[in-house]
Amino acid sequence: MSDAHPHAAAARIAKRDGAAALGIDPAYIDRLVEQFYAKVRGDPVLGPIFAARITDWGSHLARMKQFWGSVLLGDATFHGNPMAKHVAIPQIDAFHFKRWLVLFRATLRDLEGETAATAVVAARAEAIADSLLTGIRIHRDGRSDIDAMKGLRHA
Repeated sequence: MSDAHPHAAAARIAKRDGAAALGIDPAYIDRLVEQFYAKVRGDPVLGPIFAARITDWGSHLARMKQFWGSVLLGDATFHGNPMAKHVAIPQIDAFHFKRWLVLFRATLRDLEGETAATAVVAARAEAIADSLLTGIRIHRDGRSDIDAMKGLRHA
């Protein structure tokens, strides 16, 4: 299948090559997702939220690997609406995103080989958390202020 947008194809290749130079590849993403969600499932704060919604962990993990592959490698295999999924969870707020980031960063430290890879992936996770929390504030709570998000990056 040819890419209708050569610029987009070139950008995906550059993203993949840049990630590979840091050791971020499908095997890294597989380890990241597996280890991170093992932490999440055992976490007293986040575990129950996930357990109430996910019955097929194999399918969820495969989907999260597609998501992170799209985010980190530009492979465009993920199709979905993470915002809608998160907006629909009434109890999540900044506290939960901070906890998510703590577990995510701990997983990155556990996997760390190249410090630059850790920094890149952590920055993407922080941006995703910021974006999701902003969406929740706007769509679910009817708020447009972002004061509640201050400090997410340093949780």
